[in-house]
Amino acid sequence: MDKVSTLRREINEYCAAHADTTQAGRYARYFTEGYDAWGLMGNKHALWTEMEPEWIERYGGIGLRGFLKLGEMLFRDGKYEEGALAIRFVKHFREEIDAKALDGLAKWFAAGIANWAHTDVLCGEILAPLLEGGRIELDALASWREAQYKYQRRAVPVAMLGLLKTKTSARPLLEFLRPLMMDAEKVVQQGLGWFLRETWKKQPKPVEAFLLEWKDRAPRVIFQYATEKMTPDARARFRRART
Repeated sequence: MDKVSTLRREINEYCAAHADTTQAGRYARYFTEGYDAWGLMGNKHALWTEMEPEWIERYGGIGLRGFLKLGEMLFRDGKYEEGALAIRFVKHFREEIDAKALDGLAKWFAAGIANWAHTDVLCGEILAPLLEGGRIELDALASWREAQYKYQRRAVPVAMLGLLKTKTSARPLLEFLRPLMMDAEKVVQQGLGWFLRETWKKQPKPVEAFLLEWKDRAPRVIFQYATEKMTPDARARFRRART
């Protein structure tokens, strides 16, 4: 058995041996599409404080490529904590990720990323910092806008939040999001609205012009999130025209 498969087995066995069904049910209400967990969440749990660094020390030699493959396996297994571990492992190799390595991350969505939490942590801990630091260019995510998997599409605007920490103009970012503005999936719409709201805080004029352009076509969930911090009078400008 190769080292990647051995580590996968160790993780499975550790989690199964320490499973807590009572704890597993505590977070289920936050996941409308289902939540399959071992019940090992919490930053003070030994899974994170002892086992993660131990596994990194013993298996670090498999490198980024090995941990990307491991992540594909763990997400296919479907347990929440195992997916979270995959993200934490790859974070150790974040500065090695380039546009080519994104193909390995994209496979995680096909394997089983199926909730907002894994998506948003992957973006916040890995993709957004890479965009912010210029390690990858935004065009590297262009194909993700048409991806089969809704959480992969959601990852585009959520990852782009990292660019708001730079001096990037809002206009090219808004143009990049056009292919997603009619997306039928609520989780994608929420991600778009989140990005637009945060961009509006920094550069309101281009965002408002963009929202006005789409207000009679795009899903209302986008506007619900995008205009959340506006005054009632300002929000009224973006109501859909009566027909």
